[in-house]
Amino acid sequence: MRKIIHVDMDAFYASVEQRDNPDLRGKPVAVGGSAARGVVAAASYEARAFGVRSALPSVTAKRRCPDLVFVKPRFDVYRSVSAQIHQIFAEHTDLIEPLSLDEAYLDVTENKQGIAFATEIATIIRARIKEVTGLNASAGISYCKFLAKMASDLNKPNGQAVITPKMGPAFVADLAVKKFHGVGPATAEKMQRLGIVTGADLRQKPLAFLRDNFGKSGGWYYRISRGIDERPVQPDRPRKSIGAEDTFAADIFELEAARAELISLAEKVWRHAENKQISGRTVTLKVKYADFQQITRSRTVGQNMRSASDIAGIANVMLTEVFPIQKGIRLLGITLSSLGESSDGIREPQMSLL
Repeated sequence: MRKIIHVDMDAFYASVEQRDNPDLRGKPVAVGGSAARGVVAAASYEARAFGVRSALPSVTAKRRCPDLVFVKPRFDVYRSVSAQIHQIFAEHTDLIEPLSLDEAYLDVTENKQGIAFATEIATIIRARIKEVTGLNASAGISYCKFLAKMASDLNKPNGQAVITPKMGPAFVADLAVKKFHGVGPATAEKMQRLGIVTGADLRQKPLAFLRDNFGKSGGWYYRISRGIDERPVQPDRPRKSIGAEDTFAADIFELEAARAELISLAEKVWRHAENKQISGRTVTLKVKYADFQQITRSRTVGQNMRSASDIAGIANVMLTEVFPIQKGIRLLGITLSSLGESSDGIREPQMSLL
């Protein structure tokens, strides 16, 4: 039986800002842009009490919380603090799977300090994080990643919870499927139409039914409804994609203006790819309209991209297909996926994929 800990920092970006600026402590804080086109990247717990959350338009956030204080993000600081936190993790195990700057899975079944109980390790880690960074962390402890993730939300902020093997199936049965990690709003709505509201409802559905309605994910839903998750903690979890996006100060209505933005985004994605010495075969275009409706389009080619112009060219083909438009575009994004290592030849002058 494995012992898995999921550590999740509490309101990480906002907490770092409150730590570094005493004037922000106790106040509702949003990390992100305060301009009319801005979006909240993170919100303090004081702000969350007003319904302010990440990805919320700044205008809406300010309407919900008139006293909201906006702070520009400092990702270099967040990365530095994250490195300190991961050093603390490494004091206990090398089996660390980062999910983002502020959360990670740890497999402590066999740990460096020989501590028998994962709950004790989680307590030590949270206390050490507080000592080193001054920040609070929450933790979930269980026998699998899915339940450790769910447990870390139970006693937030600054708490921890454990779901034992005996508790697992009953915990999942009582939980609303819309709260399952990995079940988004669209999937939850589809499940509700099929009469699936709780984990118990999900468990009643045969495997064939779930596969017919949810494809490959059907097998995953079948297993987690029974509290089964055999995924290992992967220290070297491969990167699946590289992306960049931009929200514009004014909506874009003309194709040429949108094409110009794509060139800048493609160059940004390509710089990231070159820095990582990887490339990819799939380009995904993201378009968000003025009314926040969002569409995506993807194309996969037979070989890795060789330049920013390859990425921009494929994205441009997909962009052209969505024009003419009836409403303005507020955001464009490009993602490169189907990644693999680049070769030295990738930087040599070659004929374009297009």
